[in-house]
Amino acid sequence: MEISGQVVEAFPDWWVGVNCLGKKPEEVVARIDPRVSGIWADNAGINEYETNQPAAEKFRQACQDQRWNGLYFGGVAFKYQREVKELEQAGRIAAQHIDVVTTSGPGTGKSAPRAKIAALKRGLGESPLAIASGITPENVTDYLDLATCFLVATGISSSFTELDPARVKALMKAVA
Repeated sequence: MEISGQVVEAFPDWWVGVNCLGKKPEEVVARIDPRVSGIWADNAGINEYETNQPAAEKFRQACQDQRWNGLYFGGVAFKYQREVKELEQAGRIAAQHIDVVTTSGPGTGKSAPRAKIAALKRGLGESPLAIASGITPENVTDYLDLATCFLVATGISSSFTELDPARVKALMKAVA
């Protein structure tokens, strides 16, 4: 995770976020450069059926220990994770622990059903919501009234490692 520090050093005016796949959020915050602006974790460990949220507490404690105060994009009802049946309740709980609740469709490159996004947003109230799969220039307007952020790759890429400049411009135009 040394690369996060190198990126922050090379681009001090940029907002830099990291997503360390396979790592728990508290592990990431303990290992990244403290100047990193944001962390994205696919699974924030929110359980809509429980009063206590041990995963959220572990992350909060790690942030306090590391003196990290960036934005946390925590996955709730996220692809390849446990199915969340009570989306509004999950949103209410997550809003107390996560800066930007982040959800997805059922898989990489697959858009989320609008009903799912709307239910989660009802629970979140004024708290921000991000969508992290299936967003394209063609469908982003379907979610503009519900989501604050879009984490986009597949929907604007020409390959696994390359963005398509025309699709990037089309997405930017759609959200402007």
